[in-house]
Amino acid sequence: MAAGTIRYWAAAKAAAGTAEEPYAAETLAEALDAARERHPGELVRVLQRCSFLVDGDPVGTRGHETVRLAEGGTVEVLPPFAGG
Repeated sequence: MAAGTIRYWAAAKAAAGTAEEPYAAETLAEALDAARERHPGELVRVLQRCSFLVDGDPVGTRGHETVRLAEGGTVEVLPPFAGG
């Protein structure tokens, strides 16, 4: 199991109540499921509209269960931004 950091931006940061937190997961799907469990409510809704970067690479339309996470990696959670 890989350990790294999830960074929340804008509405995701507000919904999670934190700017970042650790993950311990093999895939992006596992990391996001754990985040939903830690932060039920608004974050669950916000994550449906977010895009994700894993170690600087856009996830795009790939299935989250296929996106492997690296030891010491970073997941950026990016909600839609107004005007950009």
